[in-house]
Amino acid sequence: MESLLIHPQDPSQLEQIKAYLNSLKVAFEIKKSALPPHVIAGIEKAIVEDDAGQTISFDEFRQKHFLSNK
Repeated sequence: MESLLIHPQDPSQLEQIKAYLNSLKVAFEIKKSALPPHVIAGIEKAIVEDDAGQTISFDEFRQKHFLSNK
């Protein structure tokens, strides 16, 4: 049998999913995220920036932050 990993976007979705699974008598487990909230927020911000095209290449990053002529 396969397992599903579900990522609700807000507490309302989580409650609806739990109610639906309960109505189907499907067993499920609830696990807290292993990452701290500030890390999750940073990841979400990075995804939004990537979707908006606000990215630079690794070479650009390296030149900007590590190869400066000081």
